[in-house]
Amino acid sequence: MKENNKEKKNRSGEQKSGGRIGRRDVLKSIATLPFAGALLYGAFRKKQLEHYKHSKLLKALKLDTPADAPAYIPGRSSGGKRLRIGVIGTGGRGLYLMRSMGFIRPAVIDEWTEAALENRQDNRLDIYMQQDDLNITINGICDVFTVHRDNALEASANLHRSGTNGKKSAPAKVYRHYRDLINSDEIDAVIIATPDHWHAQMIIDAANAGKHIYAEKPLSLTVKETFEIEKAVRENNVVFQLGHQNRQIESHHKAIEVIRKNIIGKVTLVETFTNRNSPGGAWVYDIHPDANPSTIDWMQFLGPAPYHPFSAERFFRWRCWWDYSTGLTGDLFTHEYDVVNQVMNVGIPHSAAASGGIYFFRDGRTVPDVLHVSYEFPGLGMNLLYSATLASGQHRKKTFFGHDGTMELDNNLVVYADSESTKYSNAIKDGVIPTEKPMITHIPGRDIDAITSATEQYFAQRGLLYTFRGGQRVDTAHLHINEWLDGIRHGSPVSCGIKESVEEAITAHMGTVSYREGKKVFWDEDKKQIVTS
Repeated sequence: MKENNKEKKNRSGEQKSGGRIGRRDVLKSIATLPFAGALLYGAFRKKQLEHYKHSKLLKALKLDTPADAPAYIPGRSSGGKRLRIGVIGTGGRGLYLMRSMGFIRPAVIDEWTEAALENRQDNRLDIYMQQDDLNITINGICDVFTVHRDNALEASANLHRSGTNGKKSAPAKVYRHYRDLINSDEIDAVIIATPDHWHAQMIIDAANAGKHIYAEKPLSLTVKETFEIEKAVRENNVVFQLGHQNRQIESHHKAIEVIRKNIIGKVTLVETFTNRNSPGGAWVYDIHPDANPSTIDWMQFLGPAPYHPFSAERFFRWRCWWDYSTGLTGDLFTHEYDVVNQVMNVGIPHSAAASGGIYFFRDGRTVPDVLHVSYEFPGLGMNLLYSATLASGQHRKKTFFGHDGTMELDNNLVVYADSESTKYSNAIKDGVIPTEKPMITHIPGRDIDAITSATEQYFAQRGLLYTFRGGQRVDTAHLHINEWLDGIRHGSPVSCGIKESVEEAITAHMGTVSYREGKKVFWDEDKKQIVTS
């Protein structure tokens, strides 16, 4: 029996739409319902209107096109010859960097395995096992504390990321002195994770030995050291990366887009903060029970620092003294500044004025626990304010104040339109751009699984532990080190090379000098000096 034309048309329409009901059908169905249908219809129309406004907003902001990709995307080839890495300084930070490279103590694998069995949401082990193999070996380690050395030896032999009873490889060679490691023909590149007062000499020696270098921040202890490092790195043509893993955070790349597309207008002020409120957050780290003159090479620890009798407190809490530390500016402010420099490319400021003091931790330290620094960039028409306290844990975000909007940035990104914006005045009047709620929100990920300590929570909030790529959580240090390894293997650029490192160092030193001299200071670009007038 033949179908009539109307039936054919209906069946054809159903096949073309895959059996799905179109928008008109939904509206027709809702319209036939009583009161509840009216509510549904109203909700449907409201959603349509919101979608329309959102689309119009994205178009107005020029965000309706795909954003630029992050600086590094996991999965790039790391094939070819295995790179042989030497690690100098294998305390907490050094061990963390080894873990980020794929070398972890078996006891940690045991701990994560047990935690996953007890709690299905604890996915640290799964995430770690998915981390890329960087095609490297840890060939050498050097640390002045035998406990740190032995922990690193265990990790270096765990090439297969196994637990205590799993398969192991040969451990790294132990070097008593860092110069022996640097000069070894069995080492291609070095990781430097030592106290601040050792950074310059180790970087210079490594560069002169032709070794590629990944160094923890800050770059240097003094201005003079800064340019000696730059000279050695450039003359020896080695790949250098400073350990600001914030360069890999997804929200920071979105922030660059916001600034580049002039979404918040002319920026005249940026405020950055560091708040912590725990003994560890104030650099009062635990003193290991096995620490004594027999297990610590005290004279090698001191190195270029002034002589002081053996002190386990100074060894573990070295950040509290100017002899070994750059204080709040070199340790914590450098994170904040480097984000601002990454997002806005501000360079070295014209001037700095600092104030603060030791207001809470009166424990013999010489560096302040409260600090405020105002940096001026007259060429950019803006100021950068840094405020820090180690006796309050109130979380505050980096805030960029523009004429047309405000951007708040940490692990997430939020942009608010300014009610007095010139650029968006018509869109605000038309209700396209809201002022009472964010007009842009970017949240790479919400979970902070198994983050327990106050310090870990702090780093997680600021995106310094992990970020996301394609919806997958990834260790930021792993990405940053991999970018450095790509630079060695393929000649690709690094995101925090010697140029960015010098800018970071000088900016931090300006804040330190201003605080210690009690004067406003200025940067003399011609003389490469910090001056007071």
